[in-house]
Amino acid sequence: MRILSFTLAFYFSVLGSFAQDSPKVDAPITFESKVIDYGTINYNSNGERKFIFTNNGKEAIEIERAKGSCGCTVPTIAKKIIEPGETGEISVKYDTKRVGPFTKNVTLTFKGNYKATFLTIKGNVGKKPAETLAPEKDKKGAPLEKN
Repeated sequence: MRILSFTLAFYFSVLGSFAQDSPKVDAPITFESKVIDYGTINYNSNGERKFIFTNNGKEAIEIERAKGSCGCTVPTIAKKIIEPGETGEISVKYDTKRVGPFTKNVTLTFKGNYKATFLTIKGNVGKKPAETLAPEKDKKGAPLEKN
């Protein structure tokens, strides 16, 4: 009995390991561009850009999640459900207080049997401007007297 139980358990565990989900397919959406190049931008300037896309499928597509590759890249989904033929947008805000070149990714995941889509932002943030200090007070001479 013990051997039969072990054999059945082994059989079902091996059988279960071969079970696979149906392969995921690309979402039927087209982006104007999957890469946004900021070029060289000023320190602390507006870091918001938009990815525009169209649903070319025959059914509505639901964006489940948009995630930046780090905390300096924050994506926002304007509308989660995009009907067939409809245009949508994903806003991405990059923290432009980080000096130097950057390349960051945004991962979009969809409900249903769709592969994730990867978007890229890149550019270069210029140097922080020199701080301007208030002029030093002239300490020579006596204070003015009021009459």
